Amino acid sequence: MNTKAEQSRGIGVGDIGKLVLAGLVLVAGIGAYSWYDGAGKVPQSVLLIGVLASIVASLAIAAFTEPGRRLKGFIAESQFELRKVVWPNRDETIKTTAVIIVVVIVLSLLLGLIDLILKSVVLDWLLKLGS
Repeated sequence: MNTKAEQSRGIGVGDIGKLVLAGLVLVAGIGAYSWYDGAGKVPQSVLLIGVLASIVASLAIAAFTEPGRRLKGFIAESQFELRKVVWPNRDETIKTTAVIIVVVIVLSLLLGLIDLILKSVVLDWLLKLGS
């Protein structure tokens, strides 16, 4: 857990400009793909590399903003926390899965039985009372 007291700051004008630039680079890459895809003169692999390059460039630009740095810190802390998790071994996983399968089967049979009983009560008993 992070015990640092951080004050949230707003996004500055420079960060907004960088995020807009990142969005424009991404839109330009996707737009170029759409524009040149209809012509058929540019190979599909080149178009795909162009889109991937625009995605990488826009992510790189966005990484240098305050939200990008916060996201990077969040991912680093998440990876640190994931190292603390005690993952179940194969035997525990198989036993837990078997218990879940048995419970699902039992509950589905129980719900099917309740449905059958209610269907017979409503259709055979209640509806025949009115006639």
